[in-house]
Amino acid sequence: MGQRLTQIATRTGDNGTTGLGDNTRVSKNSLRVHAMGDVDELNSNIGVLLCEDMPERVRTLLVEIQHQLFNLGGELSIPGFELLKPEAVIALDTALAEHNETLPRLQEFILPAGSRAASLAHVCRTVARRAERMVVALEGQEALKDTPRQYLNRLSDLMFVLARVLNRHRTDGTVGDDVYWKSAKMAQEAAE
Repeated sequence: MGQRLTQIATRTGDNGTTGLGDNTRVSKNSLRVHAMGDVDELNSNIGVLLCEDMPERVRTLLVEIQHQLFNLGGELSIPGFELLKPEAVIALDTALAEHNETLPRLQEFILPAGSRAASLAHVCRTVARRAERMVVALEGQEALKDTPRQYLNRLSDLMFVLARVLNRHRTDGTVGDDVYWKSAKMAQEAAE
C-alpha cells in the first residue's frame, strides 16, 4: 500500500463518496464499501472479544485473524488487488480441525449464549456471515478472487467452534457447556 493516513478528517467524503486504494471515488453506499465496512466491523468485534479471558492459543489465533482481516479489507479497497492469500484459508481449516477435536459432538442446536466471551464469539460469527453475504453480492457485480469469500465462510464456522471452546473455558477450574435450544425433540426425549 502506498500512502499512510496522515490526516483523518479530510472532508472529502462530505459529498457521499469515499476514496478507494486505487484513487477512484465511489459512493459510500456501493457494495464494495459495504463489504469493507462489514469486514471492519468484524475485525472490531474480534478486538472486543480479545478483551475477554481466554486460552492463549485462542488469543494468538484471533490476533492473526485480525491481521488477515486487515489484509482482506485492503484487498477490497483496491479493485483487482490480492492481499489475502489462500494459505490464510488453510490456516483456518487447520484451526477448525484442532479446536473442533476437543469438543463433544452436538446433540441439538445451541443458542448464541453462555459466557460473555462465547457470546461475543457468536456476534463475530454473525458479522462474518453478513460480510460473506456482502462479498458474494459484490461478486455479482465485479470479478473477485475466491479467497475473500472462502475466508469469511470458514471464519464464521471457526467462530462458532471458538464460541463452544470459550463456553468451556473457566478460570476457576470448573467446566462450562453450551446453552442448548429447548426444542420439542429434546423435551420429548427427556419425558421418555
